[in-house]
Amino acid sequence: MIHVENISNNWGDFTLKDISLDIKESEYFVILGPTGAGKTLLLEIIAGLYFPKKGKVIINGEDMTLTSPENRGLGFVYQDFALFPHLNVKKNIEYGLKLRKISEEDREKKISELVKMLKINHLLHRNTETLSGGEKQKVALARALAINPKIILMDEPFSALDENTKSKLISDMKELHKTEGITFVHVTHSQEEAILLADRIGIMMKGTIVQVGNPDEIFYKPVTKEIAQFVKIENIWEGKISRKNEGEMIVEVNGKEIVALSDHFKVGQDVRLIIRPEDIILGKGNTSARNNFKGKVISVIKHGFYYIIRIDCGFEVEAAVTKQSIENLNIREGEDINIFFKATALQVIKR
Repeated sequence: MIHVENISNNWGDFTLKDISLDIKESEYFVILGPTGAGKTLLLEIIAGLYFPKKGKVIINGEDMTLTSPENRGLGFVYQDFALFPHLNVKKNIEYGLKLRKISEEDREKKISELVKMLKINHLLHRNTETLSGGEKQKVALARALAINPKIILMDEPFSALDENTKSKLISDMKELHKTEGITFVHVTHSQEEAILLADRIGIMMKGTIVQVGNPDEIFYKPVTKEIAQFVKIENIWEGKISRKNEGEMIVEVNGKEIVALSDHFKVGQDVRLIIRPEDIILGKGNTSARNNFKGKVISVIKHGFYYIIRIDCGFEVEAAVTKQSIENLNIREGEDINIFFKATALQVIKR
């Protein structure tokens, strides 16, 4: 559907560096990364708002690298909605249809379908400046959908919305994607949006795509330390492979032996072990788990509806647990506790 091949461009001292990306038909693809990574610039190159100095943009098998935006057949939803303040909701939605000289009868039919689907029938004759953020976003989406695009590009579409409105719109977007089968390319720095919406995610950092995968691959199997830190993994342990045996390997971390699974590394090689805090299990007694360590609780910090527990096991471990677990295990600073985790939960990367 969208094939980006070796795209490079520069704006002052910022550079997009040799980006290649394939986005499938009917896929919800999220470009996720920190502020300043170049996400919006990449989206604007796909849209045709900028032409790359190097590389190609192929859409539906056709080279669109130097094609103007209006001839790419894309819908674009901007971060600030970009609605026309002098036009009411209906006229905003039909703007693209009028440009394409669609008949009034067909325009009315299309508008009726869209406002019903997005539940904004009651807003048709309102001035856009009187709308809430969520209502503006739905109108912007309706305007993008009006021209029957096969692809919709969205630049930080929920960044200006409160949490409740954002949650409702995410549900609406999931339903829209499911029923209409449109290809979405959604730029955001919000990991929550990516987890809830994406079929696949492209992590972007410092002007390039550094990992592509489904949400589980991105959030549980990051391929670099920087990506792990970005997706909020604090358990990144540096060690050396001391021995291997039938798909298992023993990694020595601060004098402790940790069992991991991988065939891609050699004995003596320096590696990093990565594991999400949700995959660390706490207990008071002994278990049969291969990775089982005694430790002392360093801190207990409330984090929304769960708690982050930091533990010294000879190496520092961070676990995420519920309030009920805190109470059942009587977890307190300075108390002894056992931690255990599965070898399969560990991601092993080069150091």
